Amino acid sequence: MQPFLITAEPLDPAPLVAYVTTPEDGAVVTFAGVARNHFGGRPTASLYYEAYAEMAVPVLTQFADEARTRWRVGRIAVHHRVGKLTIGETAVLVVVAAPHRHEAFEAAEYIMDRIKALAPIWKQEHWADGDVEWRD
Repeated sequence: MQPFLITAEPLDPAPLVAYVTTPEDGAVVTFAGVARNHFGGRPTASLYYEAYAEMAVPVLTQFADEARTRWRVGRIAVHHRVGKLTIGETAVLVVVAAPHRHEAFEAAEYIMDRIKALAPIWKQEHWADGDVEWRD
């Protein structure tokens, strides 16, 4: 199991949860970012993601390393989907284990915020009216 991955395949949280779970950690937080049917009050038909995978994987690893310096956490796994996603499909999984829930929640949120702000991953919104727009 690769803890940091960019893939066109559907995402499954079970292998990530199994990877991060250890006897030392009492908390496992799983965040799933899912394609929703709207953005900013505008109906969405689908999403399309592109990534510079050769750069994105090291960046995801870096974000996990940063989280480890800020919080007492154990293993971390991040998988991000690319390609066309229909409404309801999972675009990203961030899974963090820690001795206590507080650190796991904060680290997962930190990693997701860093992905949105800095990862070389781009989202294209396909609106229900037929328009297409690249979004942050």
